[in-house]
Amino acid sequence: MSDIKKIKEEFLNKLQGDLSLSEVNQIKSDLFGKNGIISLEFKRIGQIQESERKKFASDLNEIKNILQNQIDFKINKIEELEINEKLNKEKVDVTLPSRPYLKGKIHPVSQTIDEISSIFSEIGFSVEEGPDVENEYNNFTALNTPDNHPARDMHDTFYLDDNKQKLLRTHTSPVQIRTMLKDKPPFKIIAPGRTYRSDSDQTHAPMFHQVEGLHIDKNINMGHLKGCLNYFIKEFFEVDKIKMRFRPSHFPFTEPSAEVDIGYEIKDGKIVIGDGDKWLEILGCGMVHPNVLNNVNVDSKIYQGYAFGIGIDRLAMLKYGINDLRAFFECDYRWLNHFGFDPLDVPSNYRGLSR
Repeated sequence: MSDIKKIKEEFLNKLQGDLSLSEVNQIKSDLFGKNGIISLEFKRIGQIQESERKKFASDLNEIKNILQNQIDFKINKIEELEINEKLNKEKVDVTLPSRPYLKGKIHPVSQTIDEISSIFSEIGFSVEEGPDVENEYNNFTALNTPDNHPARDMHDTFYLDDNKQKLLRTHTSPVQIRTMLKDKPPFKIIAPGRTYRSDSDQTHAPMFHQVEGLHIDKNINMGHLKGCLNYFIKEFFEVDKIKMRFRPSHFPFTEPSAEVDIGYEIKDGKIVIGDGDKWLEILGCGMVHPNVLNNVNVDSKIYQGYAFGIGIDRLAMLKYGINDLRAFFECDYRWLNHFGFDPLDVPSNYRGLSR
């Protein structure tokens, strides 16, 4: 017992001197390192007679805590003195220019998704998400797409297995299926996200972004669809009026179906949305096919509704004057610095959607 008391007194005396940080750390290692004195004493506890073992262990713990506290105190004091000495020697040159810093930008696609979500949230839509890797049922079959439909072909779809049961989703419509399968009507959602098709040129990319909308309830009709899209297009392009026409079309999952065109004109080499005698296709839509509702266990005799799909990248190109879709994904810092948005420029219907 007298040996560990001597150890305590010896090292307490060492710690009273004018020591550097490295010297204190060396003392700490001598005491508590793998082969330190205190560490070895703890290993020796098993060799002490049983009648003395409890008291020895208690005294050893007490001495260990005393020495550890003294070392920590010494280290803190030395570090504080070093900081104070450094501050006393340093001087601030107020004439120096500020340090340059890089400020990040929000990608136009991310900004456009936020703008779309902000607009639809104002009229009661919620945002739903789903996985990029889908199964064949959610992507095609549940959406009333027949087995011989061209969209199922290998040249359009990225299949992930030989049985064509797993694939990269070709649209965000599977999110609608997932939502209707897990919940009960009514539904009023939008589903923005990445989609994939085997296509690549100035206006198409193998990976692109799409938002789809779905509103299912009792007594929903085409008038509700037209009113919803008219509101959205005016708010998104921030114009007071819009020319819009519906052209009959065909989609497996809607009936009747339509393509929506909006009026525009060219001014100073730029597309101006709103007036004009030219027409620009912007989205597809229609009333949800009864077969789709039946596939997700929704009674089509009670509930009906509309759906629409919009290319997010295309909207961003139109609104912000971007003429090549491929530029979105080239990771060119100069391009992003020009077309990107301030991180604090959060879209809001009250403050304004864009700068």
